Amino acid sequence: MKSIHDIAIIIPAYNPDEKLTTLVNEIISAQFSRVIIVNDGSKKECSGIFEGLEETKECVVLHHSVNQGKGRALKTAFTYFNENYNDSMGLITIDSDGQHTLEDMKKVAAKLLESPTSLVLGSRNFSEENIPFRSRFGNNLTKVVVKFASGINVSDTQTGLRAVPAMFVDDLLEVKGDRYEYEMNMLLECKKKNIKIEEVKIKTIYIEENKSSHFNPIKDSIKIYSVFLRFIASSFASFGIDIVLFMIFSLMLKEVLPDSFIIVSTVLSRVLSSFINFMINRNVVFKSSSSNTMVKYYALSIVQMGVSALGVHYIYSAVSSGEVVIKIIVDSLLFLVSFVIQREWVFKNEVGRRELLNNE
Repeated sequence: MKSIHDIAIIIPAYNPDEKLTTLVNEIISAQFSRVIIVNDGSKKECSGIFEGLEETKECVVLHHSVNQGKGRALKTAFTYFNENYNDSMGLITIDSDGQHTLEDMKKVAAKLLESPTSLVLGSRNFSEENIPFRSRFGNNLTKVVVKFASGINVSDTQTGLRAVPAMFVDDLLEVKGDRYEYEMNMLLECKKKNIKIEEVKIKTIYIEENKSSHFNPIKDSIKIYSVFLRFIASSFASFGIDIVLFMIFSLMLKEVLPDSFIIVSTVLSRVLSSFINFMINRNVVFKSSSSNTMVKYYALSIVQMGVSALGVHYIYSAVSSGEVVIKIIVDSLLFLVSFVIQREWVFKNEVGRRELLNNE
């Protein structure tokens, strides 16, 4: 029967203090027997802390000569885990600053034992009064963006306390990101691989207003949101191509087909721009490996094209001017609807947890 002895603890550490030593001692006393610590290019003054931990038989300390970021530190630990603990059912990642209690680690471990194919998040309560403003604002904003852009609905997108099933580690080694954006990309990978995300409520602890955090609110937030910006860039690129082609075809056909030039121009511009959009969305944005994506994409495009053409046609018939402006407004609304359908149907990956289990 599996127990916490079969779960490894991973701690990425950058310039830690003695709280890390205390934390590791508590973890070992709780019968966790596999602890992987990554010294992510910490300053020389921290050498004594890591040397002390290396003398503990339950601990393995891995070293980066320079700081490479939390995401890279996690990947270094994941690689060691794969090479040395292939009998383990999974691992738990925690932060090195003492913000995660032993009780909460046990709760996350228990949930992993109960749901061995799920990613388990230790989720904090951001409605409490003692939460620093930047943490409350950052999490709430990210939570809304993630829910809309990916369909992932979790209460704490930035928690460092996570339980990862062993079968998922190989996939996470391929996930892009070297800093804090890696943890966000981990959630997106769950969506891609159909890995269920479960949450366990944990205590919300901020030591000295979270001054020990190395999270850069501007730089790291841009990296976190970059995956969503790619979709927006892809959509606006094809949208711009569509508008330019529509204008060209309208000028060419307005005199020739005065009663139907809008519909014909819409069809021609959409056929050309849609293929570009399909290729970008499949290969860059959603990175989909599902079958029949082109069939589903064009089925959606035909419906969307029809709604766009008819909508612009009838509105233009009512006002008799401003066909380009009308099209921009109509297609902007259809853009939001199309995004959700593409995310949930067209490019949704078909790889399920049963298949992942079969690949173990």
